Amino acid sequence: MGILRRLFLPSFVDLVLPLAVLSFFVRGGVARQKAPEEARPVSDGERAFILLLGLGCLIAVPLFKVLTGLPPYLGILLGLGIVWVTTELLHRDKGEPSRRSLSLAHALVEIDLSSVLFFVGILLAVAALEVGGALSALATWLNAAIGNQAMIVGLLGFLSSVIDNVPLVSAAMNMYSLAHFPMDSFLWEFLAYCAGTGGSLLVIGSAAGVTAMGMERLTFGWYARRIAPLALLGYLGGAAVYLLETAAR
Repeated sequence: MGILRRLFLPSFVDLVLPLAVLSFFVRGGVARQKAPEEARPVSDGERAFILLLGLGCLIAVPLFKVLTGLPPYLGILLGLGIVWVTTELLHRDKGEPSRRSLSLAHALVEIDLSSVLFFVGILLAVAALEVGGALSALATWLNAAIGNQAMIVGLLGFLSSVIDNVPLVSAAMNMYSLAHFPMDSFLWEFLAYCAGTGGSLLVIGSAAGVTAMGMERLTFGWYARRIAPLALLGYLGGAAVYLLETAAR
């Protein structure tokens, strides 16, 4: 809750600054085509229910780990099972074609497997660096070469745009000990902001970006030219707000 409370304003600034700039250049409207009723076998209420259920299962994963002490992936699998059973019960009275297309088994077939393998490879690489002692050596070198904790975390945020924010945070958790940096300390709060938002500086730096590349055929060059400068503006603005907040505390 401390991280959520203290990072709300910096994250809000990170959102608003790029949107404010875009508002001067983007004009026109978006025409939405409404699908015919016969092509929509689910109601708006069912859509909202499944969306909230899925988000709730994801948000509950940390709570599952705290309460049971089991690895987080078991909590994710439990949430997957809950969504699976719920969708089967929710659509049991629909016709066979509709029920099959709305099942979780059908959704799993549509998964972008290349993105999954991408993240598995990165996480395996981070684990290998941890076992080899490279991460602890990197943390020692950064402290000796730079010294300033804010600058180190800021650089880690830029690095998250290259190796993705999830494995970067995983690596940082292995680089810095909770004994020296307790929960809700400056390091973890600022790292949560920098890694979470810095991953959007490049399209390959977040799961959403990698997914968008596959779904919308975005190119690395187009994103670097059109979106990266705006993302950098928001990143630096939010970081400045957080540092000012910290200095005022």
